[in-house]
Amino acid sequence: MTIWTKGLALGAMLACTAIPAIAQEKISAVVIDGYPARALWVKEFTNFFIPEVDKRLAETGNYVMDWQESYGGSIVKPKGVLEGVQLGLGDIGIVTTIFHSSKLPSQGIAAVTPFVSTDARAVAKAVDEIAREFPAMQNEFAKQNQVYLATGVVLDTYQVFSTKEVASVSDLEGFKIAGAGMNLRYLEGINGAAGVRGGLTDFYNMLQTGLVDAAQLWPEAAATFKISEVAPYMLRADLGAVNSKTITVNADYWKKLPAEVQEVLQAVAVDYRDHLSGLAMDRASAAADAYVAAGGTIVEVSDEDRATWANAMPNIALEWAKTLNDAGEPGSDMLAAYLSKLEAAGHTGVRDWTQE
Repeated sequence: MTIWTKGLALGAMLACTAIPAIAQEKISAVVIDGYPARALWVKEFTNFFIPEVDKRLAETGNYVMDWQESYGGSIVKPKGVLEGVQLGLGDIGIVTTIFHSSKLPSQGIAAVTPFVSTDARAVAKAVDEIAREFPAMQNEFAKQNQVYLATGVVLDTYQVFSTKEVASVSDLEGFKIAGAGMNLRYLEGINGAAGVRGGLTDFYNMLQTGLVDAAQLWPEAAATFKISEVAPYMLRADLGAVNSKTITVNADYWKKLPAEVQEVLQAVAVDYRDHLSGLAMDRASAAADAYVAAGGTIVEVSDEDRATWANAMPNIALEWAKTLNDAGEPGSDMLAAYLSKLEAAGHTGVRDWTQE
């Protein structure tokens, strides 16, 4: 046998006895939200969250995700995400928490403290820190067969968009005003105003048909859903940024995930939180400009008007804290800690919600 043929034989032998490469495990993940793909938080789940998870998993090469995105009502309606993830219709969901105040009461912490901060970044960070420092928020999701990942804030601040010309808060007296969740309670500070429950995807038709005279939403959403066409007046009341989106994972699905995938999902969820709130702030000014360019008129609310409105409201923050206290949760401590975090970040409200 020649040296050349001996070399071929040795190579063949080594090829046969080489240690096989470890196969990359594929993990399926069904992501659900009832809102359409054009909604900011959904779009950024596609454009930021998913690519970021893929990139980090690629660093080790042990796992690859097989993403299946189902939005816009294909599996659940906007209010159905919590139940959809609970039942396993989706593995990962973007839960709009304002629809579930009875099941997720602690998630209302920003909603019950209006007129404090219009900074989505500060609110998102503070709420998420409260969720990690106090068990209540995560326990509420656990009862719904879900694992909490992170809280998202997609609105820089609620404003009031009206079909009728307004010059001040007093002009809203007697109006029917659309809202979702706790922000309907804000109207109790306005004489004769009546809240009408609805969702973001409903507001255009509600305003167009005259079912309501105004709606509470934020400029970016107003631009995305072309609200200026039906509500050409925006009362800039700066009601405040509110957490309304939480990324959760079906608990049964979560238990089956490898630890590496769990860690990546948790880490990216926090980055998504900050990315989303940063985008909300970046787009806030441009969205207001777009509203005006589309024919809308912005009416500024004075500091005195804001203070009068806030002080005319019932103290929904103390009501919220008492409800949690009565259920054995530290609601008062959570409220104080949350407001302290905002104050440390430079945000003090026109009313102290910890006091009667």
